[in-house]
Amino acid sequence: MTVEVFPATPERWDDVAAVFAGDGPKGCWCHVWRTLSPIPPARGDGSGELNLRTQVETDPTPPGLLAYDDGVPSGWIRLGPRDGIGRLVRSRTIPRVDDVPVWSIVCFKVLPGHRRKGVARSLLAGAVEFARASGAPALEAYPIDAEGRRLDVSFSFVGFTSMFEAAGFRRVVATDAHSAGRPRILMRLDLTTAVVATG
Repeated sequence: MTVEVFPATPERWDDVAAVFAGDGPKGCWCHVWRTLSPIPPARGDGSGELNLRTQVETDPTPPGLLAYDDGVPSGWIRLGPRDGIGRLVRSRTIPRVDDVPVWSIVCFKVLPGHRRKGVARSLLAGAVEFARASGAPALEAYPIDAEGRRLDVSFSFVGFTSMFEAAGFRRVVATDAHSAGRPRILMRLDLTTAVVATG
C-alpha cells in the first residue's frame, strides 16, 4: 500500500468531492471552519459543497490536504492559520494559549475501506510538512485521549492524542471542548526545531 498526500488545490477538486460525496448534499463538507463571519454560512442542500469548492478554488492557502491510497482519494485533513479559522477565533472552549501565530488542525476524514491502513498518520505527517513549508512556527491540534478504548468512528474526526504524540506533539492543556464525552486536549508541535516523526 502506498499513501500519498497533496494539498487540495483547484485541479484536485474532483478528488475532494469524491471524499465528501458519500455524505450527501446535507453533509458537513468541512466548510464552516474557515469563515470569519459571526454568522454561519447558509445551510441547505448543496451549500456545503459550494462553500468548500469556493474555498478550494479561491483561498490563497489550500484549506486542507488529500490522501490517496494506491492512487484512490481516501482521506482529508483540514488545517490552516488559526487566525483564519473562524470557529477557533470565536471559540470559548478551545483557548488561545499564547501569541504564537500557530496553524491548527481541526479535522480528519478517512473513507470506509481505507481505515486502519495508515491514512490518518500519513495525513498528519503531510500536514506537518505543509505547515512547516508554509512558514508556520507551530502546529496545534485538539484531539481526544481514547484511553486504549475503541471509539465510534464518528468521534475520530478530531484525532487521538496517541497519534499526535507519536508525531512529536506535546500536550499543553485540556480544553473545555469535548468529543465522545472526553475533553479535547490542546497539543502543539514546534515547527522551528522539530523534525517530522515518521513512526
